Amino acid sequence: MNTAYLLIGGNEGDSLFWLSRARCAIEKEAGQILRASSIYRTAAWGKTDQADFLNQALSIGTSLDAPTLMTTLLQIEEKMGRKRLEKYGSRIIDIDILFFNEEIIFEPALKVPHPEMQNRRFVLAPMEEIAAEVVHPVLHRSIRQLLAECPDKGDVKKISAII
Repeated sequence: MNTAYLLIGGNEGDSLFWLSRARCAIEKEAGQILRASSIYRTAAWGKTDQADFLNQALSIGTSLDAPTLMTTLLQIEEKMGRKRLEKYGSRIIDIDILFFNEEIIFEPALKVPHPEMQNRRFVLAPMEEIAAEVVHPVLHRSIRQLLAECPDKGDVKKISAII
């Protein structure tokens, strides 16, 4: 069994509904959710002239390998109505693989660990809640350390402890 850490998020429509739907689809098609962070309201990143996002970190147990998991997650996004129109633009749902076991993968369609996670407070805050001591396999720092050192000062607020 493989362990993957994911970040799910979105800022279009009823984001709580879309996060719930994404969790259900992930459990049905990708693997069992082992841990889930609270839900966080976060300032848009990269393209700041849009609505805030809701984000949640998940740990899943999966029998899929990393490339198959990525394909499955992209299919879930597509089925949910995700349209990739603009880099960093608004979206119904976004599902990213942050870690896959302790693997380091650098392929055109898949980069694990996520190459920008250490620079994004909206990723690190929910991850710290469920995986504070997990060590980044490239940077050799725990999630807690990365959050403490994160240069991003974007607004991140815990809004709900629901799964």
